[in-house]
Amino acid sequence: MRINAKGVAELPHADLVAILRAADSLIMSGGRRLLSRILKGSREQKVLELKLDSCPSYGYFRHMSVDDILKRIDWVIQKGYMAIEYSGRLPLLVFTPSGWEIEQDTYSTELLQLLKGLSLAAVDKGDVLFLKDKNRSLIIMLLDKIEASKDPTYIAVLEQWRQIDYRKVQQKIEKVTQSLLCRKQSEKQGNGPAPR
Repeated sequence: MRINAKGVAELPHADLVAILRAADSLIMSGGRRLLSRILKGSREQKVLELKLDSCPSYGYFRHMSVDDILKRIDWVIQKGYMAIEYSGRLPLLVFTPSGWEIEQDTYSTELLQLLKGLSLAAVDKGDVLFLKDKNRSLIIMLLDKIEASKDPTYIAVLEQWRQIDYRKVQQKIEKVTQSLLCRKQSEKQGNGPAPR
């Protein structure tokens, strides 16, 4: 396998984010070719069977050839955001720490928006079950973003989430909930919302 980013001198940050976001569903289970098909928006059977068409970056480069997409993927690898590890003879994608840092920020922001939508509806434990076995550092970043939002509408979601997760995550959820409750209490006492 040859990595070849020839002709791609630089990549816009949005393109880097899209590639990393699409790669998340393939880490240690797929390679460059399958990633290029997700980014192309392929309707191939394998892509559809694995439900890779539900990836937020699906079809991001639909206007490009697969070869041009592969060059961009190879640029991301050459710049150290992803790497190739072998499982037997199969070359599989992995994040490097710098690539995971970007993907974690992107994914946690998506989850934040998702939870915001849930917080505006009647939420129960089943609605947040998908969070339970997510990467711990991703979850901590998400909880930090919820706390930083200072938005008490997240409290209902946090209360349901706390009931289903592991003890260390429950402790962090409790801390964030208390922070938001304090914020809500100070607003009730007539101070109005503090400037954000």
